[in-house]
Amino acid sequence: MTDTANPANVHEDGTSERLEIDTIRTLSMDAVQAANSGHPGTPMALAPVGHTLWTKFLRYDPAQANWPNRDRFVLSVGHASMLLYSLLHLAGVKQPDGAPAVSLEDIKQFRQLGSKTPGHPEYSHTVGVETTTGPLGQGCGNSVGMAIAERWMAARYNKPGFTLFDHSVYALCGDGDMMEGVASEAASLAGHLKLSNLCWIYDSNQISIEGDTDLAFNEDVGKRFEAYHWNVIHVDDANDVPALTRAFEQFRATTDKPTLIIVKSVIGWGSPRAGSEKAHGEALGEENVRLTKEAYGWPTDKNFYVPEGVQESFEQAVASRGVPLRAAWDATLQKYRTEHPELAKEVDAIISGTLPQGWDADIPTFDADPKGLASRDAGGKVLNAIAKKMPWLIGGSADLAPSTKTDIKGEASFSPSDYAGRNFHFGVREHAMGSVAVGMALSGLRSYGSTFLVFLDYMRPPVRLSALMELGTTWIFTHDSIGVGEDGPTHQPIEMLAMMRATPGLDMIRPADANEVAAAWRAIVETPKQPAALVLSRQALPTLDRSKYASADGVKQGGYVLADSDGTPDVILLATGSEVSLALEAHEKLLADGVKSRVVSIPSWYRFEKQSDAYKESVLPKAVTARVAIEMAGEIGWERYVGLAGKTITMSTFGASAPIAKLADKFGFTADNVVKVAKEVMAA
Repeated sequence: MTDTANPANVHEDGTSERLEIDTIRTLSMDAVQAANSGHPGTPMALAPVGHTLWTKFLRYDPAQANWPNRDRFVLSVGHASMLLYSLLHLAGVKQPDGAPAVSLEDIKQFRQLGSKTPGHPEYSHTVGVETTTGPLGQGCGNSVGMAIAERWMAARYNKPGFTLFDHSVYALCGDGDMMEGVASEAASLAGHLKLSNLCWIYDSNQISIEGDTDLAFNEDVGKRFEAYHWNVIHVDDANDVPALTRAFEQFRATTDKPTLIIVKSVIGWGSPRAGSEKAHGEALGEENVRLTKEAYGWPTDKNFYVPEGVQESFEQAVASRGVPLRAAWDATLQKYRTEHPELAKEVDAIISGTLPQGWDADIPTFDADPKGLASRDAGGKVLNAIAKKMPWLIGGSADLAPSTKTDIKGEASFSPSDYAGRNFHFGVREHAMGSVAVGMALSGLRSYGSTFLVFLDYMRPPVRLSALMELGTTWIFTHDSIGVGEDGPTHQPIEMLAMMRATPGLDMIRPADANEVAAAWRAIVETPKQPAALVLSRQALPTLDRSKYASADGVKQGGYVLADSDGTPDVILLATGSEVSLALEAHEKLLADGVKSRVVSIPSWYRFEKQSDAYKESVLPKAVTARVAIEMAGEIGWERYVGLAGKTITMSTFGASAPIAKLADKFGFTADNVVKVAKEVMAA
C-alpha cells in the first residue's frame, strides 16, 4: 500500500489521472474546512475509486442526468457527500436548463442553508443524486430496488432488436453499512435473486466514529457475502487504479450473481490524520489541510483549486461514452414506438410519471352489507382492479401476502427465472422490503410493500425516507388495531398511527369500509409523488349504506361529514377505520335520544389539513366544542380535533389477548360507552 505518511509519489507519473483524483480530494478537504463541518476522510480515501468508476465505466450522459437507461451511482455512505458533489462537478452534470448541477460556487457553499450541497445527498434537491442517503444501509437497500427495477423493465420491455434497459447499479458502502442489518437483509435478497447488474463497492477502512472497527466488528465480510451467493473481489489498495479497473471489468463480466468489491483504503489518505477516526467526522484543520496539500504536491495557497484542463478532461471521459449511448437509446425508443406501440406507451408513462387512460375503470363499488368484509380483503380487490390497467404497479409483502391480500392474481412471482413477475416475495425482511421498494420507486415503478402494522417498527426508516423524497411508494399495513384480537399485545399496534401522522409528507389513510378503501386507492394512485400508508383491518367491517350516508368520495378531502342531523350538531363523533361504524351506531342511539349528532369520518389527517379553512369549518364548526374521538389506538394527536373540551375513546395501554368482542368491552369500544361519553362532553 502507498505510504500514507508520505504520498508525494502521487504525481510521479505525470498523468492527468492523478491530478483529477487529487482535485476530488482537495475540493472535499476545502469544502469541509470552509464549513468547519463534515466528513473529509472518506472522500479523500475513495477519490481513486470514484474517478475510476466514473471515467472508465459509468454509462452516464452529463447533459441528460435523468436518462432512463443510465447507470446508477448510489452513495450509501452519505456522509461522504463531498465525493459525490466533486464527481458531479467535474463530470459537468447539468440541470434540465443547462446550468451546472453542482458548480464550484455550490461546493464553496457546502452545508450552508439553501445550497445544492447539503451535508448528506438529497434526492430531487441536487440533480445527479439518485437517492437520499445518510442513514447507513438505506442506500444499499435502495440499490437492490434499482437493480430489481432494471431487471423487471428489461424482462417486460426489451424485445429482439430493441434493448431499452440494460444498465448497472453501483453502490458505495462502508463499514457502517456492513454493520447495519438492513444491508444484510438486502444483500441476502439480492444474492437470492441473482442480480448480476448490481455492484457494491465496500470501503473497508476499518474506522468508525468511536475508533477502530475492532471495537465491535471483526467478521470476514467477504465470506459472509460468498454465503449470500455474491461474487467477491478484493482490491488491497484504493490507490491501485489498475486493480480497481480489473475489478470493475470482472463485475461487468459476471452474469449470474451480484458483485462485492472489497477495497482496502486509508481514511484521510495523505493527511496527518490518515488512518484515524479523527479524519472521519470533522474538518482537518487549516494546518493539516496545508500539510496534506504539501504532501500531494498541491499548491498550499489555493483553495477550491481545479487545475486547468481537469474538469474538461473528466467530463470528456464520462461524456464520450455516455452521450453516444444515450443518443442510440433515444433512437431505439423512437423505433420501438412504431414497432411496439402499446408497450411504448407504458415506457413513456413510467418515464413521465403519468397514468394510463382508464386506469381506474374497473375499481369496484361495494353494495351495502351489514356483515361487510375486512378492509384488507377490499384492498386486495381494488389493488387487483388497478393492477390490470397499470402493469408497473408491482410489489409484495414480507412473507405475509396471504394475510395482507396483496398478491396480483394471475401474475407470476418475480424470481431469477422470471424477472417479469409482478408478485414480490421479500421474505421476513421488513426493513429491506421498505428500502427495496423505495429503490424501485426511484426507477419510476409504482411499488408497494405490505406487512402487519405493528411491524412498521422494523421498517420505519424507509417509510420516513419515502416521505422525505416525495416518492409515490404505497405502504400497505393490515391488522391495524386491537381488533387483531387473540394475537395479543405483541401484534396489536397502539402507537403506530401517531408515528405515521407525525411524519411530514406521509399520507396515512385508514378507511372505514370497502368503499372508502376504493376511494383511498384512487386518491393514492392519482398523486404519484405522494407516499401513502394504507391502513387496513383484519376483521370484517360493515359496508355502509351510501344511500343513507355520504359518499366515500369524501376520502379525497381527508375527512368529511358522513352522517348528520338537522341544524347545528350538539355533539360531533370523529372516527377512523373500524371505529366509524361504531360511531354510526352511537349516532343512531343519540338521535333516538333527541341529540343532534354528527359523525365525521376522517381517514386521512394529512389530506384534511390541506383543505381550506372554510371546508374544515363546515365539517368541524368551531362553535361545537362537544366532540368525541374514537380510535383503537393511542390518543396522541386527537387533541387537534377534539380540543380541551372534548374527550377520546382511545388506548392508553397496550392491548390484550382475547376475542375482539371481549377487548371492545374491556377498553370501552361499545356504542353504549360512546353515547355515555358524548353526553358527558355535552354536559361539561
